[in-house]
Amino acid sequence: MKIKTSSIIPILAPFVTAIFAITVGTFLPSTATFAASTKAAAQQKAAANKKAAANKKATAAVNALPPLPAQIALAANPPALASKAWLLMDFDSGQVLASANADEALPPASLTKMMTSYIIEQALRSGKLKATDLVSVSENAWCRGTSAESCMYLPLNSQATVIDILRGIIIQSGNDASKAIAEHMAGSEAGFAKLMNAEAQRLGMTHTHFVNPTGLPDPAHKSSARDLAVLARAIIRDGAEYYPIYAEREFKYNGIKQGNRNALLYTDPTVDGLKTGHTAEAGYCLVTSSKRNDMRLITVILNTHSPQARADQSRTLLGWGFSGFEKATPIQPGAVVSTVKVSFGKADTVAAGLGSPWLLTVPRGQQVQTTVEITPGLQAPVAKGAVIGKVIATSNGKPVGEAPLVAQAEVERAGLLLRGWQHLTQLFGK
Repeated sequence: MKIKTSSIIPILAPFVTAIFAITVGTFLPSTATFAASTKAAAQQKAAANKKAAANKKATAAVNALPPLPAQIALAANPPALASKAWLLMDFDSGQVLASANADEALPPASLTKMMTSYIIEQALRSGKLKATDLVSVSENAWCRGTSAESCMYLPLNSQATVIDILRGIIIQSGNDASKAIAEHMAGSEAGFAKLMNAEAQRLGMTHTHFVNPTGLPDPAHKSSARDLAVLARAIIRDGAEYYPIYAEREFKYNGIKQGNRNALLYTDPTVDGLKTGHTAEAGYCLVTSSKRNDMRLITVILNTHSPQARADQSRTLLGWGFSGFEKATPIQPGAVVSTVKVSFGKADTVAAGLGSPWLLTVPRGQQVQTTVEITPGLQAPVAKGAVIGKVIATSNGKPVGEAPLVAQAEVERAGLLLRGWQHLTQLFGK
């Protein structure tokens, strides 16, 4: 028996294809529609990101302080900067070229670590520490990997060399590194704070008190813009072999590479330090140093509203300083500045001059005048090199620096008879 096959499938095939196409078209967009929707999504995301950035910028603007004008300025047209305190210092002389609220004690945040690193550097120079010495990481020092604080990420109960610790403090702003070295050198953070305060006193940082080596908030932990500039100057002057670390842009430790937060290191080749800082209370802070030709300037920005603001304000200060000032030598080395009368000596007078070369930073194009002050009642014996007065330099009526005057020769004390005669001449005014 033959079975007759039907041709219904070929007949229905076009209808099935059409229905499938309609169904798929209902649930899947066309290529053009899909591309359009993808583009729209990307545009929406970009718009959202732009809005978020604008909101962040607007928030920063709302939090910004009003521009703070200069209270001291040795040249015309100083900037006004939106921070709680700011300062520009000449490195060579230590002269403040412009400032506002320079002596107000404020939270320094991680700028504190400049003192921590300075103490390490001085200990390395004196031999109290060696670069290869191992520093242990206690549970107190250990960072637990949160984003709440800056860390070098030293493993718990591990050891790191002093030179790695120093880099971790300067470049990565590691709280763990700062605590570990404090415990290594002084037994505790409190013990190390005593070393910090003693060093601050020695340097003349009169508006500073440290409580810890990190700068983490404490009501008693304060410093001023002037004091931090003094500290920066000491770091550059006293630790030349370690100062290049402050210009390093990144440091990798424990497999974690972190960049230096000082934005000026990436944009201005003349900037070679020093340190950033930030807490909610301290705001955004920055101490920088820049050298152009024969002039080095130090800037301090305390408590501004954003990382961008502290970088921009530092650039503004440096630009004003380098364009507005130049180097001058008021008195040539070896010149006799004054002849000073000496009582009861084998010689009646002694020449006074500079003990070392004197280079000043003065307003560009202005003349420098000098006045001499001599120590009254100078009596023999006088040693060669002894300070017997000072010379003060002014420009446009404002003091711009001073230097000690020293005896250019030794004056021995006269014998008894000669001293008696000199007493008589003084008595009778002859």
